[in-house]
Amino acid sequence: MPMFQPFKGGGFDGHVIDLHTAVKDGVLGSGDGGEVKTAAVENELDLKTMITNLELPETPSVFICPISLEPMQDPVTLCTGQTYERSNILKWLSLGHRTCPTTMQELWDDAVTPNKTLHQLIHAWFSQKYVMMKKRSEDVQGRVIEIVGALRKAKGKEKVHALSELKGVVMAHEIAKKSVVDEGGVFVISSLLTPFTSHAVGSEAVAILVNLELDAVSKAGLMQPARVSLMVDMLNDGSIETKINCARLIGRLVEVRGFRAELVSSHSLLVGLMRLVKDRRRRSGVSPALALLKSISVHKQVRSLMVSVEAVPQLVDVLPCLGPECLESALYVLDSLCSDNEGVTALKDSVNTIPNTVRLLMRVSETCTAYSVSILWSVCRLASRECSSLAVELGLAAKLLLVIQSGCDPALKQRSAELLKLCSLHYSDTMFISKCKLAPTIQ
Repeated sequence: MPMFQPFKGGGFDGHVIDLHTAVKDGVLGSGDGGEVKTAAVENELDLKTMITNLELPETPSVFICPISLEPMQDPVTLCTGQTYERSNILKWLSLGHRTCPTTMQELWDDAVTPNKTLHQLIHAWFSQKYVMMKKRSEDVQGRVIEIVGALRKAKGKEKVHALSELKGVVMAHEIAKKSVVDEGGVFVISSLLTPFTSHAVGSEAVAILVNLELDAVSKAGLMQPARVSLMVDMLNDGSIETKINCARLIGRLVEVRGFRAELVSSHSLLVGLMRLVKDRRRRSGVSPALALLKSISVHKQVRSLMVSVEAVPQLVDVLPCLGPECLESALYVLDSLCSDNEGVTALKDSVNTIPNTVRLLMRVSETCTAYSVSILWSVCRLASRECSSLAVELGLAAKLLLVIQSGCDPALKQRSAELLKLCSLHYSDTMFISKCKLAPTIQ
């Protein structure tokens, strides 16, 4: 069955295209300018497997089914000359349609004819790309083996050079990440992280490790106090990229079952993370820093350290500058601090706690509203008259009524009602009703 050659605009001009024309016109490349050996390749490579494994940014439009917008594996042509994936067009016809989906022409014949020429083209094109990908993968794997072998023997500046080259390969090729793991590269790189390791070596090593799939054994090896200590040092003194990588890598270690809280219970770590959170010039470090703070705030000894390094007022002050995702993490940390008396006291003593949390109610997400209500509840319960009055003057009562009347989670509504009742204790009925008016809150 002839195949129609598309215009650049996506239509058809009626010209027939064959394998030779496709190669000549560049639809199907030929490495040596010779014939394309489709029959031999077709026997060896499954088209579905190739399409699934290849992640190509662009595929020739003539290979794409107009219905699914996916590459065709079994192309068939209608009487109108339009070609579709067999399963897609048969489903269209089974629904009772008697028109061509692309042109909307009425079909005078509902038979579908296999487009063998196009199938050969598709298979040959994907086979060529697949073979090229396999060749590149083999080259990348070979280079990874060489670099990992060199790292075992390298000294001084040779280590930095080898690590830098390996980082480049890992960042450029997905297959390289698996190769590093398979060749024992994780152990080799982890062994370089010692108390005497320079930051030049350490930063390159961490940049590689944070991009690899680490198993439980690898993570256990990285959880040695000396290695975590080096990462904390680099988090404080390294480049912004190194700081982010250290925060991300420590965050992955914290998720491991059996992780010891003592490893992250350090003033230095918390100070470094808060510097990232407060850095107004380089905002790329805010999200990983808050994500790590969120993970370690479940430990009581870490929460105590947060209070001692004055992380509470610092977190409260940056709330207005954060995006939705970072905001949820920051509020989670502050809400976690409410589980300890010293944390609640620190929140009460921070002058911006009530203004900033009241402002967030019903403005960002239900999650942020829930954390804000929980924080306000803890603070107002600790110093009812002082904090409740301030919160009500800032419009808390009216916003709580909005929460109660909304379609949010019943537990959030219940806590909002309790907080509203707590705030009403210091006002007469008439006065409190006036505070619940919506207009001042909106303004």
